[in-house]
Amino acid sequence: MSSCTSGTGAESYETAIQNTWRHSKGEPGGQSALLRELVRYATLAPSSHNTQCWRFRIEDAAISILPDLSRRCPVVDPDDHHLFVSLGCSAENLIQAALANGRMGHAAFYTAGGNALRVSLESTHAVTSALFQAIPERQSTRAEYDGKPLARQELELLERAGTGSGVRLIFLTEREAMERVLEYVVQGNTTQMNDRAFVEELKTWIRFSANEAIRTGDGLYSASSGNPSLPPWLGNLLFDLFFTPKNENDRYAKYVRSSAGIAVFVADDAGPAHWIEVGRSYERFALQSAALGIRNAFLNQPVEVAALRPQFAGFLGVGNRRPDLVVRFGRGPKLPPSLLDRRRLVKDMAWSRVLSVGVEEIDEDHRKLVAIFNILNHAVIDRESPEYMAAVLDELNPSS
Repeated sequence: MSSCTSGTGAESYETAIQNTWRHSKGEPGGQSALLRELVRYATLAPSSHNTQCWRFRIEDAAISILPDLSRRCPVVDPDDHHLFVSLGCSAENLIQAALANGRMGHAAFYTAGGNALRVSLESTHAVTSALFQAIPERQSTRAEYDGKPLARQELELLERAGTGSGVRLIFLTEREAMERVLEYVVQGNTTQMNDRAFVEELKTWIRFSANEAIRTGDGLYSASSGNPSLPPWLGNLLFDLFFTPKNENDRYAKYVRSSAGIAVFVADDAGPAHWIEVGRSYERFALQSAALGIRNAFLNQPVEVAALRPQFAGFLGVGNRRPDLVVRFGRGPKLPPSLLDRRRLVKDMAWSRVLSVGVEEIDEDHRKLVAIFNILNHAVIDRESPEYMAAVLDELNPSS
């Protein structure tokens, strides 16, 4: 990332974190800058394996969030359930940030538009909520917690935040029930880890060192799971030696038994629109958790293993409905955050009236510049050759 300082990996990582996990630096200058800043907030949402499986399209007074299918995880997420949950998380961040900047966001899902989630924005009185303030603090904390129960008022706030339209939140705080969930987690984890395709897919998204996390700007940074930061060659070697079903099951047992409780999100129906609503509900839960100083992390093995999912639904008593997310929560340490690829904030800039100067001839030239910008943006992301870049830049001559 160009914004990272030179020096040691640790120094560069700290700089990258400060530049990523932050609130706006001053007031955005104008509508176009505001919309891009809202997109930045949207990218501070969780995604499966930190794949950042989204694209954004900016319009006059709307932002569309689209799935980036090139970042699918077909082994762990064959029906794109987690992918659409991630889009919902991103939309919730966007809507919270919009309200803090005097814009009311209204989300609508369109299957005909490439499964686009369009958030239209209208002016309103700015409200800076506790959820908005918590956006830079939210993280999935893969560590042991302190094992202490939460206060009833805290559970009520979490339940209120995590309940959505057609989304039910089930709390399990009794130790016997949590042990039953652990049994499903262990069974699902063992199944996944005995699947070589699952392990290889997961491994492609692990970033063993700070430098590797900075270079890719995505994936699961090893230190974010409480593991040491290592050179990739050594990390790969140790991964193969120590990433075993027994070791991971023992770790999940410690995770569950040190948690204050487990939350399960269940939608009334299945499909992308419902999974997006699950994502929005979870993100509110996660932001409310962060606002209260409470950590959370996923335990999704019982819902990711298709053969295990109906048994888990039976245990929960939800009938034929599909359990969507399993999340543990409690108080614990904050771990180093994963990084985000800020080069991917907006893949396509759309021409709009905001960019018009009112002179058709000049506007036409500017439309061409926008098109060239989008081509260059894709070229940088896709690491095209210098010759290709030069050919695109040659197109600027008639428009400059």
